[in-house]
Amino acid sequence: MKTTTIWGAVALAVLAINAAAAEGEAAGTIKTSKGEVSIERAGARIPGTVGTAVQVADKVRTGTDGAVGLTLRDNTLLSAGPNSLLTLDKFSFDSTTNAGTLSVGVRKGTLAVATGKIARQTPESIDFRTATSVIGVRGTEFVIEAGSGNED
Repeated sequence: MKTTTIWGAVALAVLAINAAAAEGEAAGTIKTSKGEVSIERAGARIPGTVGTAVQVADKVRTGTDGAVGLTLRDNTLLSAGPNSLLTLDKFSFDSTTNAGTLSVGVRKGTLAVATGKIARQTPESIDFRTATSVIGVRGTEFVIEAGSGNED
């Protein structure tokens, strides 16, 4: 009877771990939020409040009075101004080797960036995209301003 109970507990633990992995590990967190800020995830819109996790495939949107600051797991800092739309297209990070990938779409608005550990370890693995350009990063701070391009 004890063996059955132990195996049952192990099976439940494995299922819980797999469920957590399926939902995806957070790429980062909202550290500052002012005005209207929202995250679009899997067809739902959720408020972008301080402490909210940001995941791959999320769209982060600010309103006319909005601004948001994100800190990714590799310590990359992203700060979007009013009327901005960002998409976190790719993010992976190995905290042991500092290797990873990052791809962010800037659909409209402004984005200030201070790169983190991925840019120092594997700078060729980072890019920022607008409707008309792709920006490769080699470890620095910069600002992107995108027009009112495609919001999809």
